[in-house]
Amino acid sequence: MNKLLIAGGAALVIAAGVFAMQTGQAPAETTPQPPEQGAPLANVTVPETLSQRAQLGQVAFEATCAACHGENAVGKMGFGPPLVHKVYEPSHHGDMAFVIAAERGVRQHHWPFGDMPPQQGLTRADMAGIITYVRELQRANGIN
Repeated sequence: MNKLLIAGGAALVIAAGVFAMQTGQAPAETTPQPPEQGAPLANVTVPETLSQRAQLGQVAFEATCAACHGENAVGKMGFGPPLVHKVYEPSHHGDMAFVIAAERGVRQHHWPFGDMPPQQGLTRADMAGIITYVRELQRANGIN
């Protein structure tokens, strides 16, 4: 039975190649292309509701962080990594790592986006809200 399936599959591939040669159409390329500049780098499920602190954090995130880290922290090709990613789970990057990154900047170490510059104008309260927002997004996506 397996030999018949393999032979049938091979026949289909050969037939598709012959058809493509006869019609002058090249077979479809199967190599995935890299995302375009600015494209999202992750698929993120946004929770139906956010806590009040996370809602405030979302506003601050969109004003300061989303330009590089994307809407809902999905990341942006060529700009910044997704924060809803296992690299940023609390056991690897605790809340204080986010505060320090925003206050002092951070050298490139996990991703090829270059160094992150310090972010001006964020208060500790803003950062608490941003962190709450990112952590709620992470939990909604199985990152605890």
